[in-house]
Amino acid sequence: QVQLVESGGGLVQAGGSLRLSCAASGRTFSSYAMGWFRQAPGKERGFVAAISRNSNTYYADSVKGRFTISRDNVKNTVYLQMNSLKPEDTAVYYCAAKTGSPPDAYYTGGVWYDYWGQGTQVTVSS
Repeated sequence: QVQLVESGGGLVQAGGSLRLSCAASGRTFSSYAMGWFRQAPGKERGFVAAISRNSNTYYADSVKGRFTISRDNVKNTVYLQMNSLKPEDTAVYYCAAKTGSPPDAYYTGGVWYDYWGQGTQVTVSS
């Protein structure tokens, strides 16, 4: 069983920055591919960013150039640095883990992930 705990959400003005963290339990974090997703009110959960075991990354077009996903396998943590935030980035952000992943693989579909965090709210005011 893997537990994921997100933190770092909050209220920020448009143009500001936030860094989300997702801490994972267990001793095999380095074997997980990780992802970030978000869900705005009245909308379906959507892909934001993904990172493979060896730190290949992939981003949704809407966040490319503004968000950066990274991982620290010593701290069992994945991060999402969010810059130049826009009101449309307002959502609950979730991290997810895909166990037993090949080193180069990342996943953009939520159905691929085995574990999810509880989410952290990000609100961007205009």
